[in-house]
Amino acid sequence: MSDTPIRAFTFPGQGAQSVGMGKDLADAFPQAKAVFDEVDQALGLKLTDIMWNGPEEDLTLTMNTQPALMAVSMAVVRVLEAEAGLDLAKHAKFVAGHSLGEYAALCAAGAFDIATAARLLRLRGEAMQRAVPVGAGAMAATLGLENDKVNDAAEQAASETGEPVGVANDNANGQVVISGSKAGVDRACEIAKEMGAKRAMPLAVSAPFHSALMQPAADEMAGALKDTAINAPVVPVVANVRAEAVTDPDTIRTLLVEQVTGRVRWRESVIYMRDQGVEELVECGSGKVLTGLTKWIDKSIKGQTINSAEAVRGLIDTGL
Repeated sequence: MSDTPIRAFTFPGQGAQSVGMGKDLADAFPQAKAVFDEVDQALGLKLTDIMWNGPEEDLTLTMNTQPALMAVSMAVVRVLEAEAGLDLAKHAKFVAGHSLGEYAALCAAGAFDIATAARLLRLRGEAMQRAVPVGAGAMAATLGLENDKVNDAAEQAASETGEPVGVANDNANGQVVISGSKAGVDRACEIAKEMGAKRAMPLAVSAPFHSALMQPAADEMAGALKDTAINAPVVPVVANVRAEAVTDPDTIRTLLVEQVTGRVRWRESVIYMRDQGVEELVECGSGKVLTGLTKWIDKSIKGQTINSAEAVRGLIDTGL
């Protein structure tokens, strides 16, 4: 239809998880149940038991969280394909995912299958947890200070303490996450507040994601991805570390390794998609974090969240 907005489909990352996620999709749609069964089989464990029944502390273990969030995202995609005729090659200008969500974006675009994505994300989570002893690293969210200023605060903290710390996620205007050693992050938070940040608060995470301390995990992922067949995606993927579209499989492989230690340039990614003509972002998966960030970045971009059976039916009824 001519009045259909130009869309990109986006996929959430860690922090969007909640106990029970995806259960209503599995109950309502056989295509969704098939995705969850495939993930369980690929991993050789009942991840769905943890997803649907908890306990929450098991779901938030990053080795569980990462494949679980991808599973919910792909359940949404498979149902939309079957019930609404979704064809990303026709209906999307881009796909993009936040951190681990990039694997869901690539999977949705046909770069690799669900079982491969599940195994890669399980390994990614395990490798990230192994990379740094618990308590040695930290992450913190700053509010009310632009990315450049937070970057300056992190650089000053690294210089003063001799500890690694830097910007991990440039999520939205005035919402920036820093990551690194605990001492480095603590000092960066103090400096950010002195610079005018409204808040600088520690995040309840198990490792300092997207920091230099993740290099051992990046090395593990390089080995795993070297042996992974990657197809050219049917729609360009806006890569986290470049904030621009990529389609070449070898480039995708390289950037997935860089992503482990590199900055998630989400704000810039959304701006890039907007500047390329995208008018609406459709978030597929658990929660509605990315839709919320879109409002912070540019209120002129429409946002739609497909995170439940009810939301799926709504999109089926209104059409693509």
